[in-house]
Amino acid sequence: MAESPTEKIKKESRGLRGTIKESLSDELTGSLREDDQSIIKFHGMYQQDDRDRRDERAEKKLERLYSYMIRLRLPGGLLSADQWIAIHEIAETHSTGVIKITTRQTVQLHGIIKSHIKPTIKAFDEVKLDSIATCGDINRNVICSGNPANSSLHSAIQEYADKISQYLMPRTRAYYEIWLDEEKIADKRDEDDPLYQERYLPRKFKIAIAIPPNNDGDVFANDVGLIAIIEKGRLKGFNVAVGGGLSTTYGNPSTYPRLATVIGFLDASLSDEKILKTVYAITSIQRDFGNRSDRKLARLKYTVDNHGIKWFKEEVERRNGWLFEPAKPFLFTERGDAYGWERDLAGKWHYTLFIENGRVLDEKGLAMKSAILEIAKSKTANFRFTGNQNVIIADIDGKDKPIVEGILDRFGIRAFMDTLGLLRKNSMACVSLPTCPLALAEAQRYLPGLIDKLETLLSHHGLEEEQIVIRMTGCPNGCARPYLAEIGLIGTAPGRYNLHLGGDYEGTRLNRLFRESLGENEIILELDGLFRRFRSERNPKEGFGDFVMRKIFV
Repeated sequence: MAESPTEKIKKESRGLRGTIKESLSDELTGSLREDDQSIIKFHGMYQQDDRDRRDERAEKKLERLYSYMIRLRLPGGLLSADQWIAIHEIAETHSTGVIKITTRQTVQLHGIIKSHIKPTIKAFDEVKLDSIATCGDINRNVICSGNPANSSLHSAIQEYADKISQYLMPRTRAYYEIWLDEEKIADKRDEDDPLYQERYLPRKFKIAIAIPPNNDGDVFANDVGLIAIIEKGRLKGFNVAVGGGLSTTYGNPSTYPRLATVIGFLDASLSDEKILKTVYAITSIQRDFGNRSDRKLARLKYTVDNHGIKWFKEEVERRNGWLFEPAKPFLFTERGDAYGWERDLAGKWHYTLFIENGRVLDEKGLAMKSAILEIAKSKTANFRFTGNQNVIIADIDGKDKPIVEGILDRFGIRAFMDTLGLLRKNSMACVSLPTCPLALAEAQRYLPGLIDKLETLLSHHGLEEEQIVIRMTGCPNGCARPYLAEIGLIGTAPGRYNLHLGGDYEGTRLNRLFRESLGENEIILELDGLFRRFRSERNPKEGFGDFVMRKIFV
């Protein structure tokens, strides 16, 4: 079959350079050239436009209001205080001002106009931040369990996220030449890339590391999942899972969400070599066998299913030169964030803040963004992002805890945290409208108001203390991982959503389509009936997703 047009663009991009410099110098348009719009994804950005203003601008015969989203590479979601301050200032100067935390433990800024892209990237570089390989057909930001208080081995897992991220970095120097004015290298051989070559991967590639019993990064939703096996307080190694991915396409039954399959265990007690080489081998198999004709069928999950899990495992072993051991037992019991104060075994304190849908800003009488900035300026903490779009004010010495606590109280943050219901704390939504070009319906702008109404329902049924995971996306692409929610709402049209039910609280089971294309009143009516049945028919300690599977789908 013929390759997709994107494959040609990658191969002819001159190491991801394209004609980006020429596009940037064209002051007659806010857009980049069409091929460059694909290439800049590898530099960590997307071209977008304000869909709320499309009709208005079309009436005035103006081009769309183009802008750019830039996403940072932050393995494991770790930032220093100085880096947070820089992001705050960059957001104020070059973007909408909102700091958006993603479901992959990083930050993206929206609304950056073309002339501000280069100054934004240069400002990030001054504090040792970059956006290399955070979008595009390449390995993206490597995520891991977020809270150091979850495990004494958290720092070791953070190191693995850093090493894997570096190990799978592209060799091209295009990013440095275009955005940081590095002199172009004379010898092309200096950037020969044995992993990505000139074609890169067929599609995006995602890696997550989990530390049981917490599955806070939804490890099975990733192309590669590493599940830490800890014995007697020491990291023994990792179970390796492959083939996860959640995006689908409406009307295309060949597309589907899939959870990663565990293929074996690797001992890492003596060296990280096996882990790094195995991740490399899996990536190279996807490079060689992934679908380059149909991008909708190009993720690793389809490569695994097309060839079979047995073949895939054996091919990894062949490329590695060693065999997997049988998978070790593990158990996930949760995947949420532990809000408020926690102390780790080393004596450091960590405070987890709920950030609704990852949007850090000052609004509605709550100056969350200003409070975090003041904590950063106190230089008492680092900052860590979670796979649930929240912020951990992290690594605080006991002597500095009163300083942080005082700032939180002065801004009313702890009082705000006390008002939050459990459904809201277990919620996530994607960006969706107005900037995402794929969005069919609202998500992050709509879900908070819907939760207000659902919390009233839960209270009516005496279920306000139940831990129920709810997620919403504006399209079936699955950026907020709705297919792993106990209640998943996936946009089909303005104001209409497919209702998915039956995921488990631990994130180890996909949900199923329950009702199609519902409006708000219909969603509330359906859930009202289900909550009523859940209250009266549940088994002891049974979660909502488990109840739905037992009573509705089985």
